[in-house]
Amino acid sequence: MDKNKLKLTSSEIGTLWGEYVNGTSVDMVNKYMVSIIEDEPIKAIFEEAIITFEKQKKQIATFMENEGFPVPIGFTESDLFKDKPRLFTDIFCLNYLHIMTLHGLLGHSTALAVSVRKDLRDFYDSCDNDAKKMYHQTIELLLEKGSFQRDPLFYPAKNPEYISSQDFTDGFFGKGRTLSAVEIISISINLKKSIMTKTLSIAFSQVAQLKEVRKFLTDSEKTADGQIKTFAKIMQSDNLPVPKSWETEVTTSTDSPFSDKLMLYHIGFLFQAAQNYHGAGLASSMRADLVTTYEGTILKNLMITKKWYNLMVQNKWLEQPPLAPNRKEIAKEV
Repeated sequence: MDKNKLKLTSSEIGTLWGEYVNGTSVDMVNKYMVSIIEDEPIKAIFEEAIITFEKQKKQIATFMENEGFPVPIGFTESDLFKDKPRLFTDIFCLNYLHIMTLHGLLGHSTALAVSVRKDLRDFYDSCDNDAKKMYHQTIELLLEKGSFQRDPLFYPAKNPEYISSQDFTDGFFGKGRTLSAVEIISISINLKKSIMTKTLSIAFSQVAQLKEVRKFLTDSEKTADGQIKTFAKIMQSDNLPVPKSWETEVTTSTDSPFSDKLMLYHIGFLFQAAQNYHGAGLASSMRADLVTTYEGTILKNLMITKKWYNLMVQNKWLEQPPLAPNRKEIAKEV
């Protein structure tokens, strides 16, 4: 039996569809950034990222076409307005690529986990290797430029210990313990991603054309800012440092390099992706106040994504993924 002749499952088609749409949205941002970047080492990484995704995009299209599925529209050069003024600094662009690479690593791993056919598994292995290479490159360059923000450092205890009290879960009213290293993993990554979302929301709100899109972007900036303050307060209560903000890495330009459709989709994608990280944080938290914080954050993200969905549909900007066959409707046609 030729394992590459197996028909792709709904999950496999779904991951290909998502990788294409999400990938093209980031690709358009990368293409704008590479046009404004002056630092040659940073520019070179972006050029490599663009070439890498172009190869992946063609492979995804081939997979879908061979199965008889239409290739998604995604985002194209029509969503990118060339020769526009600088909206971001070079160092913000590099941080953006680093964070988007983290999202890519998660996406490729999820896609691989639901893939059965060998050629598709090989494809996602290749995508994962490309993302890991980019991850290392962005970190090395951020470290070289003194711009990589490391997580808090701990001092080692003398011996390993078991939890010996119910107070371990009590984080209210100052009675509880300090944060554990396991809990800080999710808090730090959520802070960094919320800072990215806030900064992009500020930048996009400056240049968006439609009033309702600007309003949504302003609301999303406030939502991200609230989450940053909430998690930062938890870190600071244990005298732990928090990542710095990037608002000053956005210029005062009001001339948009992107379509409103692209900017709105991008922010919605970040809020949706954040739910994975908040969920992971919730699952790893053993302090009651952290559990409550994550639950509240997830609920607020659901509210903002509902507004996003309605606005995308209202403007006919939300592309429909492949659907299961409607057997009742098919029966009516007989």
